[in-house]
Formats: sequence, structure tokens, C-alpha cells
Amino acid sequence: MNEKNHEIKIEQIDKAMEKKATDSSGVKWYSPLEQPFRLSGFPFITYDKVYRRMPVVKELKLPLYVDILANCTAGGQISFCTNSRRLLLKVELAGCADMDQMPATGQCGFDCYIGEPGKQLYCNTVRHDHSKSTYEYQMFDIIEIGMKDILLNFPLFQGVKEVFIGLESGAEVYAPLPYAVDKPVVVYGTSITQGGCASRPGMVFTNILSRRLNIPFINLGFSGNGKGEPEVARVIADIQEPLCFILDYEGNARTGGILENTLPGFVAILRGKHPDTPILVISKTKHAKESFFKAEYERLLYLRDFQAGLVKELNTKGDRNIHFCNGMELLGADYDECTVDGVHLTDLGFWRMAEKLEPILRNLVFQKD
Repeated sequence: MNEKNHEIKIEQIDKAMEKKATDSSGVKWYSPLEQPFRLSGFPFITYDKVYRRMPVVKELKLPLYVDILANCTAGGQISFCTNSRRLLLKVELAGCADMDQMPATGQCGFDCYIGEPGKQLYCNTVRHDHSKSTYEYQMFDIIEIGMKDILLNFPLFQGVKEVFIGLESGAEVYAPLPYAVDKPVVVYGTSITQGGCASRPGMVFTNILSRRLNIPFINLGFSGNGKGEPEVARVIADIQEPLCFILDYEGNARTGGILENTLPGFVAILRGKHPDTPILVISKTKHAKESFFKAEYERLLYLRDFQAGLVKELNTKGDRNIHFCNGMELLGADYDECTVDGVHLTDLGFWRMAEKLEPILRNLVFQKD
């Protein structure tokens, strides 16, 4: 046996792993900020013209890390219809891939779905040099379908300074098919809400639910910084015509009485501007350590019961549009197989969250008067 230390380059061994060169000849570039493209997931982009999840207003005095993380583009989507046989992306990121527990395809890549609402099929995900913050990538080439509906999901844990869509010169471009309801579900939470650690953007539960329900979602997950601050609640309350609010931030507010002290006020701020909008409070999913440490498990049960109790109390006071979901049930009996590090979810975990939340949300957002 040859004992030499050979450097293995998998693309030389398996051609299916090889990165293809991008040829942008014969392509016309479009900005998704222009018609007829539809941008979703950026509630303040009409005013700010940047791919950001919170407003660009210094006077707001957002918590520092919320302000920084707002530049991550989790939940952003581009939709349109075209007969182009080619689709390329040209992207300038705010930084390079640098996460050790999350694939760069999820942190920094776009992914692509093709098909009308309810029939969307995954097509491809950007692969790029992780040491660089710019890339061009061809999503598909000489595809046989004629006119087709396209959905592009933005990166989850990186900012996007610029993105351009490359289509064949002369191809037709139209607005996408409409949403079932053109009002957003607004989800506030943690790193899991933001998408940690999905393998690609389309697999975070908010994007899965957006495809299944054909409604826009605004993903306001702030990794490590979903702490229920009132200044954050006030910004969220300013979002126009929300279809539903989801509050899922226990994971970042478990110590020092943070959750107990902030959740009642957070709900009150939302109710001040949206007295009848459904609110769904979700307790935390179960982490690995809660299987091995009794005190952690007891804390999990306590905070679950606190949230359920608050919702019940508000129900008895007349708020019939606030609801509770037990997060301990979202991942199933073998929850331990749903994470990458004992906390953050794999695609399996996100898929199971979406499976359990879909019927709950259908009942809330499509309820008949």
C-alpha cells in the first residue's frame, strides 16, 4: 500500500461533485428591486432599498446585535415567471462563509424552486468558493419547460449587498402568480428561526411553510438575540397588515427571568396596534442536554407551562386570538436525531417543524369569519 500522504480533491474523483464554470454570455441581468419581480421577506425595503429585515433608522436604537443580524437575509424570496432556458445569479455578499456547524450553501447560498404554488420542485443551490464574498452561478441551463414560475430563496446567515438575475437575452419575464393571501406571517425568534443549521435556504421552516401555504413570511430570527426587547416589539408592530404573529424566542430568553419579564409586554405591544391579529406562542424544542440534566429538563417544563399559562390567562380576559403550541412536540419522539449539534436543526428537524405547524397555521390564517 502506498503510504504517501495524498491530498484528496473529491471533484477529481467524482465528477458529480465538480463545480461547473459559469458562462454568462448571451445573458441579460435584472435587479429584483425592479418590476415585474416580487420581493418578499423584507418588510421595510420599500423605504430603505436594502436587503435587510429591520429598518435602517439610527434613531430606533435597536439592540446592537439585532441591528447587525438584521442584515442577514433569512426568509427573503424573489419570485417571477419566465420562459428563459437559463438562470444565473450574480451576488455580492457582506462577508464570506465562516460557520463551522452550518453548510455554506445554507449560510451564503441561494436556492431555486420551479413550479406554480403547490407544485414547486427544488431545482438547485448555489455552490461557490467559500473564501470569496462574490460569485456568479448558473442555476439551470437549457431547461425544457417553457414558461415557468421561479422562486429564489436568499441566504440565511449572511448579508446580501447586491443580487442580479441573469436570463437569456430576449426571454420574457412576468410577475409571479399571486399569493393565496398577500399579507405576511411574521415570525420572531432565535437562531433556529433564522435557519440554523439548514443545508440550504429553502429548508428553513418558514420557507417550507411559505411554499406549502402560498403566503409570504417575514423571518425575524436573530441568532442568540431573540430576547423580547420592547424596542424590537415596537418595530415588529409597525409591520403593515400582518396575517399572523409567531413568537418563538424562549431559546434565547431562558435565564434571568428574561422570558417571564418580556413576553407579556411583547404581546401587549403587538396588541396595541393589532388587536385582532392571531398570535401563536411557541415554546422551545427539546435540546440534547435536557435528556441528560434534570435541572435543564425541569426548566424546559417550567417555561413551557409559563407560556401556556400566559396564553390561557389572556384567553380568559377576552383575547381569543392568541394561541399556544408546545414546542416539545414539534420534532417527534426521536427529536435527538433532528439536530446538528444538540440544539440547531438539520433539514429533518425543520421539515418536522413545518409538518406540525402547517395545520395550526392553516386554521389560523385561513379561518372563516
